[in-house]
Amino acid sequence: MTFVAEETKPAIIVTDTSVLINFLRIDRIDLIAGHSYDFLATDHVAAEISDRYPDQQQRFAAALDAGVISETRVTTPEELQLFGFLFATGRLGAGECSAIAFAVHRGYILAIDDRLAIRHARGVDARLRILATQDLMVSMIREGLLEVEEADRIKREWATRHRFRLRLNSFRDVIG
Repeated sequence: MTFVAEETKPAIIVTDTSVLINFLRIDRIDLIAGHSYDFLATDHVAAEISDRYPDQQQRFAAALDAGVISETRVTTPEELQLFGFLFATGRLGAGECSAIAFAVHRGYILAIDDRLAIRHARGVDARLRILATQDLMVSMIREGLLEVEEADRIKREWATRHRFRLRLNSFRDVIG
C-alpha cells in the first residue's frame, strides 16, 4: 500500500499595502518578524509604499534588508492574466491586484483589509484564505507576540493617530 501525504499549503502570507502600512506606521514590524508565517510583498505593493507612504518607506526598506519581508513579482502567465483582469476593472489598485493574483495562483494566504478587494478576491477563488489586520493581531496574541492589553493600545493608536479603526471594543472579545 502506498501512502500519499496530503498536500499542505506553505505558511506564507502575501500582504497588501494596507495591512503592511498598519504595522509600519506604528513601527511594529517586529510583530511580523516574530510571526510563525513568512510574509511576502509584491513589487507593486513596494511601489505603493514608496509613492504614497514616504514616512514608512525607510521602515519597509529595513524590513526587506533584515529579511522580515520578502519582495516578489507577479510573473507567471496565470498571475499576469489575473492581475490584468482585476486591474482592468478600475476598482482596485495595482498592489491589491498583484497581491490577490500572487496569493491565488501560489496557494498562499492573502492579508488585506479593503472590503471591495476582498469581494474581488473571493470572486476569483472562494477557497482563498484571507486575513485582515484584526486577524493577524489575533494570531499574534495567540502566538505570544503581544498581550491583549498591548494589542488594545495598538488598536487605539491606529484609531486616534492613523484613521484605522477596528470594529471591536477589545481583542479580549475575539480571543476565544
